[in-house]
Amino acid sequence: MNFSDLGLSPEILTAVNDSGYTTPTPIQEQAIPHVLMGRDVLGCAQTGTGKTAGFTLPMIDILSSGRARARMPRSLIIAPTRELAAQVSENFEKYGKHGKLSMALLIGGSSFVEQEKKLDRGVDVLIATPGRLLDLFERGKILLADVKILVIDEADRMLDMGFIPDVERIVSLLPKIRQTLFFSATMAPEIRRLADAFLMNPKEISVDPPASAAETVTQALVKVSGDAKMKREALRNLITSEEVKSGIVFCNRKRDVDIVFKSLKKHDFSVCALHGDMAQPVRMETLDDFKNGKAEIMVCSDVAARGLDIPAVSHVFNFDVPINAEDYVHRIGRTGRAGRSGKAFTLALPEEGRALSNVVSTIKRDIPLVEVEGVESWSPEEEADGRSRKRRGGGRKSEPRGRKSASSSRKSSNNAHLKVVSDRDDDPAIAEQPDIVEETPKPKRQPAAKATRAAKAKAKPARDKDDDAEESSSAFGDHTPAFMLRPAQVA
Repeated sequence: MNFSDLGLSPEILTAVNDSGYTTPTPIQEQAIPHVLMGRDVLGCAQTGTGKTAGFTLPMIDILSSGRARARMPRSLIIAPTRELAAQVSENFEKYGKHGKLSMALLIGGSSFVEQEKKLDRGVDVLIATPGRLLDLFERGKILLADVKILVIDEADRMLDMGFIPDVERIVSLLPKIRQTLFFSATMAPEIRRLADAFLMNPKEISVDPPASAAETVTQALVKVSGDAKMKREALRNLITSEEVKSGIVFCNRKRDVDIVFKSLKKHDFSVCALHGDMAQPVRMETLDDFKNGKAEIMVCSDVAARGLDIPAVSHVFNFDVPINAEDYVHRIGRTGRAGRSGKAFTLALPEEGRALSNVVSTIKRDIPLVEVEGVESWSPEEEADGRSRKRRGGGRKSEPRGRKSASSSRKSSNNAHLKVVSDRDDDPAIAEQPDIVEETPKPKRQPAAKATRAAKAKAKPARDKDDDAEESSSAFGDHTPAFMLRPAQVA
């Protein structure tokens, strides 16, 4: 089947041909006709199967007739991350270049002024992340009463990032009569509950089993015996032996992204870094550099694990085993896209054995074990020791034996002036009586001013009363004025 058999307009078919595509993917083949018919669609397909084009192509066709009004978008697409929202906007620009649809992208890290200007002119397609959309709505800059088509993309990622309450609030602001397209790579019970609440008699499309890895990706596991330093060395040896031209390294934590990036940079690898704490212009520039080949390796967190379409990625390296087993499918889905082949390597320490078991049970297949030169694999005994170390490391640290805590030492010092008078063990007559505690009197503290005066008085030599009697009582000192020496005249 070709795109021309799906009922799309000639302008869209021309744009698709210009992009080099002639045959639709299974999700596109099944979803596009139902979207053109105006039905709600619940689509579940693994990453890299073309879900984005599955709703952008028919939306361009539907919205080609009509006119947008100021601050009242005609369609709304909600995406979990800025990068995914920007990618959806690129799809609209690429496939809608022969039309006249207006579009606005509302994401964090961008200017409010420019986004408000686009909304004031009126937009046919509004692509937004939940936070920025609600922010502009509360400012009164946007009205959602005219939305005819709602798209919720990467719904499982929304769930993982905690955006579901925001999405539920946004949906409550939309008209009840609308067309809703709901796409997800996995179909957890929570996702099914949301789909039942948002959709009306949807057409369910499931191309691949949930949480299944693409067959075009060759998977491999490297068991690293040691610590994170040994794992970084194993990563460098693996990249060198594979002659990677375009690869993505995934880490669980942002600080590990910086550490691995600096390690590869130090050893003269062409590398860039991407994580959620970076400013939006820097994130977009990093993605552009990686897509254009200015950097051969991109070290990133799971912010790049969902939805990003970078067709030329040949290798994916899981520096950390993902905590959420389903993230493994999304990570390795960055390679082997659009029918290409790719390789995915996972590096695991002994303490990551449990997370690795969860991944294996999720994908329902074993990951082949490979050996890397200079890297020693860990044994089952090391895995057991690693799990016990991880459990102990997560607990509360106990006090060293023989050392009193600060609180207990303070308590003993505060009670040092208390003295026990009774000897109940020696005198059986008073053995059952409570201890009599008498408090030794504490020295009274004098105020600072009084203490100073007392010290001065103590330092000054004391005088006897006899000494005071010998002194002159005159206020003039040793000199007596002459008028006082004159004889007094008596009348």
